[in-house]
Amino acid sequence: MSVLDEFLAGLEGFEWDAGNSDKNWQNHRVRQAEAEQVLLNRPVVVAADAKHSRTEPRFFTLGRTDSGRYLAIVFTTRGTFVRVISARPMSRAERRIYGQIEATSQADS
Repeated sequence: MSVLDEFLAGLEGFEWDAGNSDKNWQNHRVRQAEAEQVLLNRPVVVAADAKHSRTEPRFFTLGRTDSGRYLAIVFTTRGTFVRVISARPMSRAERRIYGQIEATSQADS
């Protein structure tokens, strides 16, 4: 079991703040279900977001939705729930990084 799988294994679901959900839709046209898919699909890249973790640990994620949309997600955990803070399309640089990881993942399969 990978470190990511161990991390996610203790989580039971998603918790949404209406303001963040509305903001993600209005600014980036990302729906809640799409943001959730990024954490559930593989490959996914998750890193600690130390710069924005002043009051609680935050994590930065790169991944794909079921429809193949490349998204960047910022989230925290609250108890056993993932709370998505921000969801947006990946930047060009992020897509390049994720593409390298995707290629490595496919080569290992």
